[in-house]
Amino acid sequence: MSRCRIVCFGELLLRMSAPGHQLLLQTPQLEVHVGGAEANVGVSLAHFGHDVAVATVVADNPLGAHAVGELRRHGVDTRHVQRREGRMGLYFLTTGAIHRPSEVVYDRADSTFALVEPGQFDWGTLLDGVNWLHLSGVSPALGPQAAQATIAAARAARAAGVKVSFDGNFRPKLWQRWGGDAQAVLHDLFACADIIFADYRDIGVVLGGNFEQDDVQARVDDAAARAFAAFPQLQYMACTQRTTHNVDHHSLAAMLIGRDGTRALAPSEELLPIVDRIGGGDAFAAGILHGLIEGFTAQATVEFGLAAACLKHSIPGDFNPVGVADVQALVGEGRFDVRR
Repeated sequence: MSRCRIVCFGELLLRMSAPGHQLLLQTPQLEVHVGGAEANVGVSLAHFGHDVAVATVVADNPLGAHAVGELRRHGVDTRHVQRREGRMGLYFLTTGAIHRPSEVVYDRADSTFALVEPGQFDWGTLLDGVNWLHLSGVSPALGPQAAQATIAAARAARAAGVKVSFDGNFRPKLWQRWGGDAQAVLHDLFACADIIFADYRDIGVVLGGNFEQDDVQARVDDAAARAFAAFPQLQYMACTQRTTHNVDHHSLAAMLIGRDGTRALAPSEELLPIVDRIGGGDAFAAGILHGLIEGFTAQATVEFGLAAACLKHSIPGDFNPVGVADVQALVGEGRFDVRR
């Protein structure tokens, strides 16, 4: 295995959710999970055997201490986690069922990470010896300071020769809260990326225009061609295609497209019933990055990424604490047999 040094930069969150499929506050109890788009990727990559650090800012209180402790428990390096007076970012999840969709309520305004300054991290030191920097579009959506800090991290990585992985993760509610220019900020971040996790809708947000082909895969192909033309340093675009039959039954396929003409498709998998879909996209991103780092073929990479995403749908919480063997078993035959 090629052990790789990866840094993930983004907000570490606490998720509060009602037990089972109850409505939020239908019960006086709430279940707490630690998560965050970038941390979710980092935890997965740590379980795949890579050297992973998370750079973030948390509240200097028991909530922040708990979140950092969870990262350590999963083998993630937390030396670059800063603690500041302030509040943790929170979100509240109501898990849907049958025809009632899940719903997220954000409580992240003015968190310690949302108020991060562009110069708060010494990226020259932090990126020394690092192979990849992973970012997502959630961080810049939190406010103007977080947006500039995320751009600063991406530009520092490009200047240092560190590869940049960027997940579009467009969150309209977060951008609308402060009237942020999502198109301009995301364009700057796409311009730094070696790989983007995005589909035609994300490319439409960043580059404008519509993709009106009848076939979804054709829309992704067109979007990838436009992205490669617009961003010369971009080498790969990867995404999943989700078909929602109802809240508890989805089908999930995936594509990996390369600037060099690579086009790999992982055929659709049925997800029924879904235990927890939060973090599924992050599990996919981690799986794709693992395949690229290990030098898998494009087909093996996209199949590994999709399998990782499928496994996440079976695990409560934001993190996907499964190892390489677990994912490979799902890709292989006899995957549902009891392991004795």
